[in-house]
Amino acid sequence: MANTYTQIHIQGIFAVQNRVSLIQDSWKANLYQYITAIITKNGHRALAINGMPDHLHFVCGMRPSQSIADLLQDIKSYSSGWINKSKFVNGKFSWQDGYGAFSYSKSQLPRVINYIHNQQLHHQRKTFLEEYLEILDRSKIDYDPRYLFHEID
Repeated sequence: MANTYTQIHIQGIFAVQNRVSLIQDSWKANLYQYITAIITKNGHRALAINGMPDHLHFVCGMRPSQSIADLLQDIKSYSSGWINKSKFVNGKFSWQDGYGAFSYSKSQLPRVINYIHNQQLHHQRKTFLEEYLEILDRSKIDYDPRYLFHEID
């Protein structure tokens, strides 16, 4: 659309169903490439993607032609289908319902990208739930604890 200028940067966070540690080192790079392709196919620009065996983070530059909800739905739906078709896990792989989506200014991107690239180091000090609560609190987002990505029982 002519004369439309935007600068929208979104960090997405979502977890494996029941927070089971299913994402394996042997195929996670392929998963990240697949998700990057989904983001790109939808007209956005992937800037960083990384995670742990039970959850994933990405940050992208978004065009306003698609809602955040639709992008996350595409990422979760197509990537879980790809994982199942590839038979990377025994049984059926699925992502947990819901997600976190947080906006950042361009000046904040280096910090967010560094944070995403260093997930393994970061999680030596904090659990996923501690991390997620910190992001929600820092973003001043009201939440209902019943609907958080709970720790694995």
